Amino acid sequence: MVLITREDALVTFVPIVVYWVASGIYTILSSVEKYRLHPREEENSKNLVSRGQVIRGVILQQAVQATASLILFDTSDAEKSANQSYITVARQFFVAMVVFDTWQFLMHRLMHQNKFLYRTLHARHHLLVVPYAYGAQFNHPLDGLIIESMSAGLAYAISGMSQRAAIVFYSLSVLKAVDDHCGLYIPWNPIHIIFRNNAAYHDVHHQLAGAKYNHAQSFFVIWDQIFGTYMPYRLEKRADGGYGIVMGKQD
Repeated sequence: MVLITREDALVTFVPIVVYWVASGIYTILSSVEKYRLHPREEENSKNLVSRGQVIRGVILQQAVQATASLILFDTSDAEKSANQSYITVARQFFVAMVVFDTWQFLMHRLMHQNKFLYRTLHARHHLLVVPYAYGAQFNHPLDGLIIESMSAGLAYAISGMSQRAAIVFYSLSVLKAVDDHCGLYIPWNPIHIIFRNNAAYHDVHHQLAGAKYNHAQSFFVIWDQIFGTYMPYRLEKRADGGYGIVMGKQD
């Protein structure tokens, strides 16, 4: 008999709640034209999948990930000390970020390098040429398991964090993923200030000319720089409001 504890449920379902709440906030903000990276009409003209299909795909993806999460935490050491020092927790978070980021980058890059994997798995995500917030987890379920679920599991196992810490870490990771796909550049948004690989950075990757670049989608850009897949860009204000992305070397 599988016993699901309160912590199992929280670490599984809190990030899902964060996903939809954050997506809702970004969807509201997308009505403010001055923040948009693409004119609204481009969502309909360039995207190759409907919003209804995206929502259904995300729900399927989250159901698969929730099942994987419950299996993981049922078989893991759920009794890790919750009375750790702030220094220990900070160290665990840093280790988790590095592991999470490295795995996601390597698997994401592999999905683009291997034509079979791209065609059968990852191409589904790139049906969103103009991304929006709640499309962040619109993936082939197996793609999501390989890139997202495995990176989360490895980060948890290697860092040694408790389930309570994992709730915070996974929620922040989900929030970052939603922001990466929100299609907005908001100057006062702390995520856009702190992280170089923000929504504009990842938007380059979703454009047809930038699909082979800017694979980093978590916290750091170092792997793109090391592997030569970093695409510089600059933002220019559009006459009709919002920002346009110009790829290439900056002056």
